[in-house]
Amino acid sequence: MIFEQILVGSMDNFSYLIGDESSKEGAIVDPGWEVDKLLAEAKKHDLNIKIILMTHTHYDHLNSLRELVNATDAVVYVHEKEENEVRNIGITNTKTIKDNDKIKVGKIKVKVIHTPGHSPGSVCFLVENKLITGDTLFVENIGRTDLPGGDAGTMTASLKKLKKLKDDIEVYPGHDYGSKKNSTIAHEKKHNFHMRD
Repeated sequence: MIFEQILVGSMDNFSYLIGDESSKEGAIVDPGWEVDKLLAEAKKHDLNIKIILMTHTHYDHLNSLRELVNATDAVVYVHEKEENEVRNIGITNTKTIKDNDKIKVGKIKVKVIHTPGHSPGSVCFLVENKLITGDTLFVENIGRTDLPGGDAGTMTASLKKLKKLKDDIEVYPGHDYGSKKNSTIAHEKKHNFHMRD
């Protein structure tokens, strides 16, 4: 499996590249900024971007979505509660997702974990032992719940769901806000106030 964490934009966003080495099918997660950089990374691995995965639809995560769709003709996978935000910017090539759905990138299975709280349709994507958490879980912190559609109680329930994952699952957040670029569930349970029992 090809898995790349790519720092983009002026808001310390992380986008992600997932690729199947045998089929050369690829996916990009949260194309907020710098489409040229994302496509250059895909080209390095000779990947054909067929899928775009959205952890949620706040501006800094979908700012460059239309540009990427135009360049690749990829299908956008977005939680059913936030599909309208994608359609509102003129994108109709969408598939809605919900909790426990599986998306295939070539032979790679991506599991959807619905984690509302930062936004109603926030999701995490579990790819083998790597968890792309968007703005639900950062390194030693969590996403805001005071934005429209956010809810602190719902976020608490979502974090409880993530705490049940295996300790060695690697955490890959939506922003470079922590002391390091990625973490593990075990690290977050120990060092993240919001993930402690």
